[in-house]
Amino acid sequence: MKEEMDKENEMEQNSSEEPRKKRGIPEGLWIRCPGCQATIFSRETTKRGGTCPQCDYHWSITARERIDQIMDEGTFEEWDTDMVSGDPLQFFDRISYSDRIKNDQLHTGMKDAVITGLGRVRARKVAFGVTDSRFIMGSMGSVVGEKLTRAIERAQEQDLPLIIVSGSGGGARMHEGIFSLMQMAKVSAALARFHQKGGLFISVLTNPTMGGVAASFASLGDLIFAEPKALIGFAGPRTIKAAIHLELPKGFQTSEFLLEHGFIDRIVHRMDLQSELARAIDYCNK
Repeated sequence: MKEEMDKENEMEQNSSEEPRKKRGIPEGLWIRCPGCQATIFSRETTKRGGTCPQCDYHWSITARERIDQIMDEGTFEEWDTDMVSGDPLQFFDRISYSDRIKNDQLHTGMKDAVITGLGRVRARKVAFGVTDSRFIMGSMGSVVGEKLTRAIERAQEQDLPLIIVSGSGGGARMHEGIFSLMQMAKVSAALARFHQKGGLFISVLTNPTMGGVAASFASLGDLIFAEPKALIGFAGPRTIKAAIHLELPKGFQTSEFLLEHGFIDRIVHRMDLQSELARAIDYCNK
């Protein structure tokens, strides 16, 4: 009798316990490719530099990841690390411009939308700059313009090849008004002086490269490389279509369309970019 009561008590105790949860798949283990809609093991995309093993779709990656992929390990020395934007217009939309900067600084770990510095690409010493679309869409404000101008001037002083990787969908930064628009002319003028001195500028366009960035330094390379299927242009396709009320050509403003029409020199897969940059530097005898 006692044994039966003990069994009943044990059954009641077990029934009152919460059912054991099933072991699920850890978050981030699999991702869906926007290009081919395949479900991809995320570690595979990491091995391929953020590209899809099925269709070669190129995910957006951070400026630091770009540096790790292109620069020889341990060779990159960053310039102008403490330069930050002011708020000359006291601009306010949904939040103030100063708060927006602080939020993106916390989110990205960057002071502004560009990183510049000195490093080596397959042992070739270069001046290097890269924009990051996570920081106000990589738009060009006073800090971006100033840091790029200084990088160009240092490349000229030290007789170095210059590489700038553009990932900027925001163009000129409206929060700084004319101060932002002035950066287009300032950086372009610095590149003109660099060109007159025989400097080599290689511009690398990624998805997206738009607006004032595309209309200034990104389009002024002696050599212009682009990643596959990157969106490149001034105004976006929807804006253009709404303005002129015409059907745009298929693939308009993609890397492939621009290569076909002579606006860029080569489409380069991300995994091949470091070697292609080194080959271009050697070919140009820099």
